[in-house]
Amino acid sequence: MRLSALYHYPLKSGRGQATAATTVSPQGLALDRQWMVGTADGQFLSARSCPELLLIDAQADAQQITLTAPGLPPVSVRNGEFSEQVDCEVWGTRFSGWRGAEHGDRWLSRYLQRDVQLYWAGAAPQRRVKHTSDVPLGFADGYPLLIIGQGSLNALNDTIGRKLPMQRFRPNLVIAGSDPYAEDRWKRIRIGEIDIELVKPCERCIMTTLDPMTAHPDPEQQPLRALSKLRRGEKGVIFGMNAIARGHGMLQAGMAVDILEYVD
Repeated sequence: MRLSALYHYPLKSGRGQATAATTVSPQGLALDRQWMVGTADGQFLSARSCPELLLIDAQADAQQITLTAPGLPPVSVRNGEFSEQVDCEVWGTRFSGWRGAEHGDRWLSRYLQRDVQLYWAGAAPQRRVKHTSDVPLGFADGYPLLIIGQGSLNALNDTIGRKLPMQRFRPNLVIAGSDPYAEDRWKRIRIGEIDIELVKPCERCIMTTLDPMTAHPDPEQQPLRALSKLRRGEKGVIFGMNAIARGHGMLQAGMAVDILEYVD
């Protein structure tokens, strides 16, 4: 098996960026979901309620983020422009973040046609993965990494009868060479020198029915329609595994993937 693709999403619900190599830590891939769009009181917004977020291209480095969207010139916001530390909220968890880059707020509000603000997780995010004290987290829903086997998508597409792109599912790491849904049974894997713990199946939502290139809903409500028959868990339909890297290092497409431990 090998690591066939890596994706990061600098802006929560924004367009994903494929990369050939990047650094990883317990917090996740470098620059992944370190910025988000939210309301004035810090509540996150996502493509579930604002599908247009999917069309924002976000290019980021350690100093700034640059946003591009249909009909607007690009806007760049430097980290130093986030001047006010405030409370943010993602799925009921409150934690400190940063806001104050007013030109970024105006740009996003104009694009989305509603009053919103741009938030930054900060150089040292204060949020932690639930039930841990040592795993930092930016604005991701609940875990730093999402792993999906290419074989799982191939099997799902065979069931549906057409090819949905992997981008529908917004993974960070794609593994080639495994059986369909084999990742369900992995407890620990190693990629290069990095051990990764797979901790929880990923419950999927309506975002998977949105075309990432157009933000339009799938006319057949796929893949949720198929997943609801094939992959229903205790709390919803599942596809992919949430994970945590247990170390720091470099990941590169093409690296070998070894299974260290299976679920009992």
